[in-house]
Amino acid sequence: MKENLTFTGEDSPMSNLLLSVMGAFAQFERELIRERQREGIAIAKREGKYSGRKPSLTPARAAELRRRVAQGGSKAALAREFSISRDTLYRYAPVKKRRAGKLAK
Repeated sequence: MKENLTFTGEDSPMSNLLLSVMGAFAQFERELIRERQREGIAIAKREGKYSGRKPSLTPARAAELRRRVAQGGSKAALAREFSISRDTLYRYAPVKKRRAGKLAK
């Protein structure tokens, strides 16, 4: 460390200032990167070169997955069978959440 900066948790005005300035520059740089990325993606989409990620399942396989989930199949077993993660399974076949504390009548 050339600048001999130490941030020990003791609040000195100079260390607070330097830490704030470094944090502000880091945030500024990150926002510039994201802006350039969005611009590049927009250009690529206009040119037809960017279509995003391909779906994990075809529409027919997704319909089959939804049908099997509705029949009460094990989510983990279905995810393994369709070679997808459980998170992906829940994106294709959302499950209604039950409210805690409510008794089913």
